[in-house]
This record gives sequence, structure tokens and C-alpha cells, in this order.
Amino acid sequence: MEGRRGKLERRKIFALGLAIGILALCVSVTAFYTASVPVAAEADGEAEGVEEGAEGGEGGAEGGEGEVREGQEEIQTHAPLTLKIFHAGSLAVPLKEAEKEFEALNPNVDVRRESMGSIAAIRQVTDVGKQGDVVVSADYTLIPEMMYPEYADWVVRFATNDLVLAYNPEQGKSRFADEITADNWYEILRRDGVVFGFSNPNLDPCGYRAVMVCQLAELHYGDAWIFDDLILNNTAITVSEEREEDKKKVLDEERVFLIRTPEDLQPKTEKVCIRPKSVELVALVEAGGLDYAFEYRSVAVQHNLAFVDLPEPVDLSSVEFADEYKKVRLETADGKTKTGKPIVYGITVPKDAYSENPELGLEFVKFLVGEAGQRIFEEQGQPPLVPAVGSAVGSSNLPEELRDLVVLKTAEQQSATPPTTPTPATPGFEAVFAVAGWLAVAEAYLLLRKK
Repeated sequence: MEGRRGKLERRKIFALGLAIGILALCVSVTAFYTASVPVAAEADGEAEGVEEGAEGGEGGAEGGEGEVREGQEEIQTHAPLTLKIFHAGSLAVPLKEAEKEFEALNPNVDVRRESMGSIAAIRQVTDVGKQGDVVVSADYTLIPEMMYPEYADWVVRFATNDLVLAYNPEQGKSRFADEITADNWYEILRRDGVVFGFSNPNLDPCGYRAVMVCQLAELHYGDAWIFDDLILNNTAITVSEEREEDKKKVLDEERVFLIRTPEDLQPKTEKVCIRPKSVELVALVEAGGLDYAFEYRSVAVQHNLAFVDLPEPVDLSSVEFADEYKKVRLETADGKTKTGKPIVYGITVPKDAYSENPELGLEFVKFLVGEAGQRIFEEQGQPPLVPAVGSAVGSSNLPEELRDLVVLKTAEQQSATPPTTPTPATPGFEAVFAVAGWLAVAEAYLLLRKK
């Protein structure tokens, strides 16, 4: 009986050890190999935070301003420095104010700005060969398009805008100013004697956006001749569609338009005025030498001009109409194609080889996207993005100093999430548990072998 009982006990021990061993095997596999899903989920959370994180952005901005001021103290211990900025002409007024405040915080810094069309501003670094510490564009996509990867590898989106038709309400300055509305502005521009203007589409985003607006107006108002009457018949700019179709037919939602702007735009000056940058048209409107000009809302507000508030499906302001905007594309003289999309401004610091003071440039970027910069833009009638949105060639390329001020959105996050691969993890108590389980199995087995 004792032998049978002993044999039975040994079998129980063996069964228990075997069960513990199997359980330990499962636990150890889980412990040693952990899928990288949480990392991907974190990345997705950051991407979604572009919109959802707006409420928390204000607090981040406040913290960022504190960091800027700490940085300012460090800057002030050095010899006098020059900060060189190339920027879009539509930012002249808010950046002038930003220059004053930044220099007040840093008495040994001299900010020197050059205002021009965004494409021309970027070309100062990429083509002309000038050193620049900060580049600011009215179209953030121009920075990755023209500067990646040689001249820069990150961009921060920090402000928005929309297009309006500006005019001078003073008597005799702008023809038919007392009649123009958001419903008839294109009819007013068609009238004999009325002269309107926009900036050069090959040099300035405001220019190619103005031309896009005229094509979007056809779709919105159901008038198939707006672009022809305003642009096609008065310049060398052309337009084509993906499929040929009689323009007298009802406009089809599937139609996509490609506008081409040659180097020589050949404007009929009795009807159309074109300048290198949009802000150059402001003085003409103020003096009565030009009846109307396509401008950014912020520029019209800053110069106290009246303006026609164009409908959202036309003015390139709203993400809700992004699908409508992208029906219009524009190919500039250099062969590059722009697609209609909501207006967002971008800023970057060129790589060290193309910047004399990249660290100082980064301090200015921190200042501009922080609380102080947000306040300046609000006061100048241009909505800031709160929080600002940073994107880069890779997540590591966005400067560490900006990470508390912006929401990071990398190129990888904008594409499909790659399949996750198990990665080794550091063994913990599970490994000890696994070893103990297998020892129990081994001991039970040896006991049976002795019998």
C-alpha cells in the first residue's frame, strides 16, 4: 500500500510540476517578447493630438515662453549677434512687432528681415546662396518641397489665413465699392474700367492662391466663365481639365482643373496688375491706382482696407472644404505643381551649413510659436495655430527645444502604421517562475525514474 501511495504521490508531483512548467512557458514567452504596439499607439495619439490637443496647447505655450526667457539669458552672455530672417511679405507687420519684442529681450541681438514672396524667400538660401537663420513661408508645404533634405529637415506650422478681395471704401478710390458683395464680386471685376491685381504666382503663394480662387469661384457660383473672363482673357495663364467637356454643361463635381502660369505672365495692364508680392498692391489700392486686390485677410486688416469676405468654399480657409480646394491645381513656371488646400504658414531654421546662427534662429522660432508670438499674431488679425504643429523627415530631426511647444507629426505617422515586430524585453520575475517550474518537472521525473 505504501508503495502504491508513494507512486501515486510521485505522479501527483509530476502532474503538478508539468502544469507549472506549461504555465511558466506561456508566461516566459510573453515576458521575453513584447510587441511594439504601445509605441505605435503613442505615435497615433500624437498625430490625433494635432486637433484634440488645442486646449492643452495654451499651457504648453506658457511653459515654452519660460524656456525662451531662460534661453535669452544665455544668449545675452555672448557677443552681439545678427539674426537673419527671410520671410513672406504678408508677415511683414507681425514680424516687425516680433522683431521689436525679441530684440528687447535680447539687447545684443540685431534682427534683420528680408520681406518677399515665399518662393523667393526660400530661394535666397537654396538658389542665391545666402546664409539665413530663419525662413518663414506663407505655404508651409514649400519648405519640405524646396528645402528637404539638403537645406532643412523640419518645419513648424504656426498660423493660418484666408483670401479676401481688398478695396478702398473712400469715395472715388475703388470703382463700384458701394455695390460689391460676396455674391457679385466677380461680376464687378468683369465691368469695363475696373482694374484688379494679384501677386506673381511663380513667386508668391498669395498669387497662385488668387488664381485658384477664380477657378474655385466657377464651381461655387455655377458660372463656367469666371476664370476665362478674369484670368484667361487678361493674362498668358492657361487652364485645362482632366477630360474634355463642353463648359456650357452643368459643372461636374468630379472635374479637376490644372492651371499653368508661364514665366512671362503678359498681363493686360488696363485690366490686371501683377506684382512680385501681394503687399506691394496695398499702396496702389490705398492711393486709388488699383480698384481691387486679392490679399490675405490679415494684410487687409493690418492696413485698414475694406474687403469682400469670400465664401469658405472659395477662400481656402477651411479644412471642411479641403476636398473642394484640391480640385484645382497650379503648375508654376519651374514645373512644380501646387494643389489647392487650406492656408497654413510654416517656419524653419536652415541646416548649420546654410545658417550663421542656427541656435539663435531656433530661439526666435520658440519665441514666435510660444505665448508671446501667439499674442502678436492675434493682435495683427492672423489666427495662430495653438498648439503649433511640427513635422520632420524623421521624428528625431525636430529640435528637442521645440517638443514642449508643438505637436509632433512625422512623415511616418502620416502613412500607414507598419506591421509590429516582437522585440526582446528584459526578463523579470516571470523568468524565475519559469525556471522554478521546469525544476519541479525535472524533480518529479527523477523521482519516478528512481522507482
